[in-house]
Amino acid sequence: MQENLVIVESPAKAKTIEKFLGKDFLVKSSFGHIRDLTKNKLSIDIENDFQPSYTIDAEKKKVVSELKALADKAKMVWLASDEDREGEAIAWHLKEVLELDPKKTKRIVFHEITKEAIVNAIKNPRDLDLNLVNAQQARRILDRLVGYEVSPILWKKVKPKLSAGRVQSVALRLIVEREREIQNFVSKSQFKIEGIFNPEGSKASVKVKAELDRKFEKENDAVKFLEECKGAAFAIASVEEKEGKRTPSAPFTTSTLQQEASRKLGFSLSQTMRVAQNLYESGFITYMRTDSTNLSQLAVNAAKQTITQLYGAEYSKPRQYATKTKGAQEAHEAIRPT
Repeated sequence: MQENLVIVESPAKAKTIEKFLGKDFLVKSSFGHIRDLTKNKLSIDIENDFQPSYTIDAEKKKVVSELKALADKAKMVWLASDEDREGEAIAWHLKEVLELDPKKTKRIVFHEITKEAIVNAIKNPRDLDLNLVNAQQARRILDRLVGYEVSPILWKKVKPKLSAGRVQSVALRLIVEREREIQNFVSKSQFKIEGIFNPEGSKASVKVKAELDRKFEKENDAVKFLEECKGAAFAIASVEEKEGKRTPSAPFTTSTLQQEASRKLGFSLSQTMRVAQNLYESGFITYMRTDSTNLSQLAVNAAKQTITQLYGAEYSKPRQYATKTKGAQEAHEAIRPT
């Protein structure tokens, strides 16, 4: 009998984790969700408190039967899917479909796939978070209700094959409203005046650029002002020097990672997330779906120690970043190298 069965979402992650846990642990993958709402009907009992009806995908029946056989033989089953709504729902569906005994089932989570993080997760299991499970179910039910109820109306009234969705319909409205604002905007020209000066006694390459502190509504007024400036003597009234300060960027969240990858590398959102997923599953970065800028104290201490050793204590300035996003999940960590 296998002592421990660990179930994760992806086969790539399973291989990485199995290296850390040793021979007493067998790590298997569920290959994502093992069941979902039935595809060819609404699958939601609106009259009965919006009760969902789930079915096991035909492609997943073999995976489910294999996991069921292994779970029945194992002394302990560890549900190790991701720590987000989808991951929690996957763990709950596994528990329900595999009919796992609560006494020999534990839920573990980790933000990075390193030996230390995995071993620590095994030492600190928790119960399934039904609030997260219900949040995922509510989102899935809303997806189905909006998509299945509104899309057919679009086909009849607008055009066949159009689709509506919980997110896409709202996003489309925002885009349309913004486009209407752009179309209704009345542009207005203004004229600004800049001067480039060569200070007396300086090298020819030294130039001072200055901009007039007001703008002109009419071109004639701007030209008239320039005519008046001909032959005038200009002087620097005062010089003020001050020290500038630049704050380092906050650690990556999902959205800022996508923005930087697009700006610097030209990556699409899907390309960025595909690369990040591979890096995470290989143990190189922390979990890539997060809206928090928090860093674990373990990571901060490790960075502080390395910087101090390489460059000296004066170069180590740890800081705690605050997440400005409303409703951000602070339990999660920012995206960082492991």
